[in-house]
Amino acid sequence: QVEEQGYPAYTTSAGWLGYSDEKIQRLCREAINEGFTHLKIKVGRDLQDDIRRLKVIRQEVGYDRRVMVDANQVWNVDQAIEWMKNLVEFSPYWIEEPTSPDDILGHARISQALQSYNIGVATGEHGMNRILFKQMLQANALQFCQIDACRLGGVNEVLAVLLLAAKFHVPVCPHAGGVGLCELVQHLSMINFVAVSGTWENCVTEFIDHLHEHFEDPCIIKNGRYVAPSRPGYSTQMKENSRQEYSFPNGPVWKTDA
Repeated sequence: QVEEQGYPAYTTSAGWLGYSDEKIQRLCREAINEGFTHLKIKVGRDLQDDIRRLKVIRQEVGYDRRVMVDANQVWNVDQAIEWMKNLVEFSPYWIEEPTSPDDILGHARISQALQSYNIGVATGEHGMNRILFKQMLQANALQFCQIDACRLGGVNEVLAVLLLAAKFHVPVCPHAGGVGLCELVQHLSMINFVAVSGTWENCVTEFIDHLHEHFEDPCIIKNGRYVAPSRPGYSTQMKENSRQEYSFPNGPVWKTDA
C-alpha cells in the first residue's frame, strides 16, 4: 500500500513569517498543484498578522484542505488558549508547540481548553526520551505525536515512542525541519504504518523543500506524498563533495579572504 500510494505529507512552504499576500497566494497554489492536502503556517508573533495570513490561505485552499498552525513555544498556557480562540474561524487542524515543550500539565490544559473547538495539540519535536512522551500521552496533553528522530537519539528510542503512541491511539506526525531529516523520518513513518500502528489515519509527515540536493538518495514527493524509498538504509548518506565543502571548520564554505 505504501509503495502504491506513498505516505501522506504536509508542506510549510507558504507558512513562514514575513511573506506578502502575493507570495502566500502563489505558494498555496503551488502546494495545491503539487497535490498537498495539508499545509502549515507559523503563528504567534502578531495576532492580526496571523489572521491576515490565515484569511489569505483559506481563500486559496478552501476548507476541504487541512491547515495547521505552529507557534514554536512562544506563549504561556493562558496566552496559547486565548490566541487560538481568535483563530477558530479558520478551523486549524492543530496548534503545534503552543508552549514550553516539557510543560506536560500546561499542554494538558491547552488540549482540554481547545477540545470543544476541535483543535488538536501537536508537540514532541523537542522531546528527548520516551518518558516525556509517556507522560504527555498519559496526561492527554497531545493529539498528534511529533517525534524528532535526531533528538530522540536513535531508532530504539523512536520505536519505544511509536509503540506508546499506538497504545494510546495517537497518530505520529514526525518533525522533519532539519537537514536530511525528511530523508530519515520517511522511513520511520512507513515503519510505523507497516509494523507498529497499522494505520495512517490522521498521520502526516512534514516535508521541507530544501537541501535535499546534498544527499545520495533524496526523498521524493509525488502528489503530496512521500514516495517509498527503493534503496536500503535511511537515505541520509551525504554526497562526498557536499561533505568536503561543508565540513567544519576546514571546508571551503567556512573560509574567508580575510
